[in-house]
Amino acid sequence: MTELSQSTLRVALVGTGAIAHAHAQVLGLDPLASVVAVADPSPAVRDAFADQYSVAGRYGSLDELLAAETVDVVHLCTPPGLHRDQAIAALRGGAHVVCEKPPVLSLADLDAVLEVAHQVGREYAVVFQQRTGTAVGHVQKLLADGTLGRPLVGVCHTLWYRKQEDYYAVPWRGKWTTEGGGPLLGLGIHQLDLLAFLLGEWAEVDARAFRLDRDLETEDTSTAVVRFANDAIVSVLTTALSPRQVSYVRVDTTLGTVEVEHLYGHDARSWRLTPAPSRTGGEPDAAPAAWTLPEDDEPSGHTPLLRAVYESFRSGSPLPPVAADPHRSLELVTAIYASAARGRPVTKADLAPGSTLRDGFLHGVEDLRPA
Repeated sequence: MTELSQSTLRVALVGTGAIAHAHAQVLGLDPLASVVAVADPSPAVRDAFADQYSVAGRYGSLDELLAAETVDVVHLCTPPGLHRDQAIAALRGGAHVVCEKPPVLSLADLDAVLEVAHQVGREYAVVFQQRTGTAVGHVQKLLADGTLGRPLVGVCHTLWYRKQEDYYAVPWRGKWTTEGGGPLLGLGIHQLDLLAFLLGEWAEVDARAFRLDRDLETEDTSTAVVRFANDAIVSVLTTALSPRQVSYVRVDTTLGTVEVEHLYGHDARSWRLTPAPSRTGGEPDAAPAAWTLPEDDEPSGHTPLLRAVYESFRSGSPLPPVAADPHRSLELVTAIYASAARGRPVTKADLAPGSTLRDGFLHGVEDLRPA
């Protein structure tokens, strides 16, 4: 990747809805980043956003913006169905791209975007902020180097609540062609990404999907059993039907239990590391000193993610782990939908290049029926 100048980076935000505010607020803390333009088809929303953050350039589309402005970085805060074409346009326009999850609607689309990024020497960074924060970085290293023992079993729950009359009243939500999937892709991908960040590559998925209550084209609930390459077995439950919301990931290892319980973000207080007892039924042993979470705690969120990404843009170094490997969680989502639609386990080999499963979740969705 080409190193960018240490002068102020010119940034554009595409889409000025709710999530764009998180991007603008973080960028406002970076003295070497300046939001110079925004694009949104809604003049009222666009102008209100631009007024709030003192942005001069205001456009109805990304194409108009790229024709009129020279920018170093484009942030995509748009519906998922637009990400592929917008990312490719921005990359070919010479900009790095920072994209809200999900990265695109299929693995084939992701292949296409990453190929263009490679061709033009720019990066495609996807916002999976659950990977970030001091605590998760510490735990990930302990799992990777074996300090926490060998992972055996786990749980990954995204129990969220989204109403029909407001959340799913947004025209593009709950539809295969525009959102790409249901709660699994739109909500649960956060915890799946965190799970895969902790445990690494997956090997096999056996799943089911259901429409239990919401009036959607997609599922509103899904379950899966995931076997990872290290042979850990994890039970996954994702739903938009849980009034008491919680996000929960647990990994039991040969030496203890790792847990994080939160909703939309975590810090050191959200994590618990419990050593195994020395005898069956006994109290947990004292935690080894190496398990202690760092005192200098930074919570997860857009702030640490964008800081690390912008450091890589400026230095010309590869994307940091908190923004690299967007294929990993998208593969898991693809495998869960494919397994649910086909009624059989799906392996990594099933998603190899050339597989029709890489073309999107619509393939075989006719087999996905309400429970």
